Amino acid sequence: MTDKAKVIEILKASIANARASIANGSDADLDKRVKFFGRDVTQRWILLQMLSHAHEHLGQAIAYARMNGIAPPWSEGPPAQPEKK
Repeated sequence: MTDKAKVIEILKASIANARASIANGSDADLDKRVKFFGRDVTQRWILLQMLSHAHEHLGQAIAYARMNGIAPPWSEGPPAQPEKK
């Protein structure tokens, strides 16, 4: 798929689905076991994998931005304050 608008639409739907699943799930649901790519894991494990995977993408985005001379806003420090006279 190469249509940028379609990719963004699917990505937003995926994130909305994940958020809804997390918001509507209970602690007991997190301990339920499910098959995930042929492995028997808990839903809690899947949630942790999602978090870890998102963190990997953040790291890649930061590295790519820095390679192009763009620093993430949070690494630039607080905005300069005007001098008091």
